Amino acid sequence: MAKVRLDKFITLCGNYTRSQAKKIIHSGKVSINDWLIKDEAVKIDEDCDIIKIDGIPAKGEKYTYIMLNKPAGVISATEDKEHKTVLDLIGDEVKKDGLFPVGRLDIDTEGLLLLTNDGNFAHNTLSPKKHVEKTYLIHAKNYVYSEESRQRFLDGIEIEGGYKCKSAKLEFIAQTDEYQILKLTISEGKFHQVKLMIKAEGGIVIYLKRLSFGEIKLDESLAAGEYRRLNDDEMNLIKKYIGE
Repeated sequence: MAKVRLDKFITLCGNYTRSQAKKIIHSGKVSINDWLIKDEAVKIDEDCDIIKIDGIPAKGEKYTYIMLNKPAGVISATEDKEHKTVLDLIGDEVKKDGLFPVGRLDIDTEGLLLLTNDGNFAHNTLSPKKHVEKTYLIHAKNYVYSEESRQRFLDGIEIEGGYKCKSAKLEFIAQTDEYQILKLTISEGKFHQVKLMIKAEGGIVIYLKRLSFGEIKLDESLAAGEYRRLNDDEMNLIKKYIGE
């Protein structure tokens, strides 16, 4: 049986902080098996007990899935003594025990980062066997796009250390006076991989932004540093990674 404090259960049912959950309980809006309860410390059985808020059955959210538009200057970690972390950007209304970033983006890289407390989901999406594709927007100096270069990316670029990358899809977007704008889709995640791939072709990445992770695309309405829960459509897209 899964026993949990009532106030914690209420926080798992929606956008409530622990203090907000306690206020809801103290106000007499919560019942357990149709008995009005005002004690937030009561332990409930998530599998058997029926919890209602204002007479409406409440279903606890076992796992949380967050989309963050990561800004530059923030590290993909749960804590750090020197830098702000992605968890520092997440408010209490969605922050849950054990929330962590799925994979990592370099400190100077922006864009889509998923956060969750579902270890199984993270393992499945990061496993090399799953070949989950990630697409990046790149500003590259000293690089000249060509059909030959595009083919080398498809064949597998060899980067520093002698590692041959898996096939990657490179797309030319635009040319400015200072750099080329490209899109690159890869299916692995070696350390600094995108930067090293461009470097292997003589270029320098001066800007990098992740646009997608698997079938989940960055919500462009999110400003840098903003986040939201995954919506129903996005949750349907990731069900194949969470065993549903």
